[in-house]
Amino acid sequence: MKAGPTRKSPRILAAALIALLFWPQGALAQMKVLISGGFSGAYERLLPDFEQVSGIKVTTGSGASQGDGPQTIGAQLARGEKADVVILSREGLDGLIAAGRIAAGTDKDLATVGIGVAVRAGAAKPDLGTVEAIKQALVKAKLVAVPASTSGIWLTKELFPRLGIAGRMNVKVTPRGAGATAMVSAGEAELAVLPVSEILHDKGVDLAAVFPMEIQFIQTFSAAVVAGAGEAEAGKRLIEFLTSARAVQAIKGAGLEPRTGSR
Repeated sequence: MKAGPTRKSPRILAAALIALLFWPQGALAQMKVLISGGFSGAYERLLPDFEQVSGIKVTTGSGASQGDGPQTIGAQLARGEKADVVILSREGLDGLIAAGRIAAGTDKDLATVGIGVAVRAGAAKPDLGTVEAIKQALVKAKLVAVPASTSGIWLTKELFPRLGIAGRMNVKVTPRGAGATAMVSAGEAELAVLPVSEILHDKGVDLAAVFPMEIQFIQTFSAAVVAGAGEAEAGKRLIEFLTSARAVQAIKGAGLEPRTGSR
């Protein structure tokens, strides 16, 4: 005699239904973020809190905001890299919007940050109190490292020529800001020039000075949902979290100025 099909207890079925009804919203969602270096310090501080309160699991990849290299965020998306949210400079994001790679109306500015100068951790900090002092320090440095992305593009194509020092400096352009600070940390470059938030985030370097306003470049970092994202709603929740009052202190602590939320 064959046994009939096993029947689940009504209590078990009821408990399973209740569990599904009260499972935290988004708990089953798994999303991916592609982020550039400038906002990484704040993001790393905020991500555990977001995952805890939302129940959403996030994996993170990285890439440069702009440039011609294969690891820019735009290049990764163009060759089919899957992502739900991108966080990068506004200049880079505007390029992705123009290319149709961003879901319409989802872009939000997160924070701003200026340019600073990095020296090797523990090294003597040069006099960088004036524009002239900065010019002299850049010219005299054995090697100055700058990233190939947004800030580096502005430095090499606009500021250095405007200051009349472009042909007098020994400059090394690295694919990412992390590469520039790594060269300083290793003693290969004397100075690196890049967003303050990256200097504060990267190990092995100290912030020597922030550029004065006469030669300052204030960079905006922004976020958006990628067109065709599999977890678009989870992505919107992340962006909402990053622009909320809850994120303000972490953003400031990472060396940036929040664009939204209480100040």
